[in-house]
Amino acid sequence: MKNAVKIKSNKFGITIVLDQEIPFEELKEKVAEKFREAAGFFGSVQMAVSLEGRTLSEEEQWEILDSVTENSQIQIVCIVDSDEEKAESFRQSMNHKLNELSAQNGQFYKGMLRSGQVLETETSIVILGDVNPGAKIVSKGNIIILGALKGIAYAGAAGNGSAFVVALEMNPCQIRIADVIARSSDERKKIDKEPKIAFIENGNIYIEPLSRDILKIIH
Repeated sequence: MKNAVKIKSNKFGITIVLDQEIPFEELKEKVAEKFREAAGFFGSVQMAVSLEGRTLSEEEQWEILDSVTENSQIQIVCIVDSDEEKAESFRQSMNHKLNELSAQNGQFYKGMLRSGQVLETETSIVILGDVNPGAKIVSKGNIIILGALKGIAYAGAAGNGSAFVVALEMNPCQIRIADVIARSSDERKKIDKEPKIAFIENGNIYIEPLSRDILKIIH
């Protein structure tokens, strides 16, 4: 089918428009074909990606994104939400920080961290996926989770009190920054899907909605 997959550029990256009628396995093949053909055009690049035109499960979404990265040199650093207001807020506040991480040789990890898994890194890290209950991420720099944080995040592990933790869904079991620890309440909380940032201020860890004003006070 012609035009089963369309690629549109925008100022933040690309939008992939997917046909809603053809079988999913065929759609994945069309995505792979499209990005193989466009690989020379895009080259090696980091960009944000949004998916439109078709309702996908979380698993299907990751399969589509895998098809993109496996058939091109594109490194996906952000999946933009279809909710424009939420997406715009997140794009603006994250853009500077993602560029900063890249300049500091930050790392990227794509995939879900499941219970019992521990990921440790010497540098700042961007995680493209969820950190589930029972999983732990430890970084000597900053931690940015483009997904849900439900496990443990330990930033500034070498004692860097200016480190921070960002998550699209901030519902951690525990957050530690340098030597300061914050634990979640034992009471079951309502899931919060607003992007938030955790940082140290006056010896305490604060978790606030991600905004330009908050980023200004992070040193």
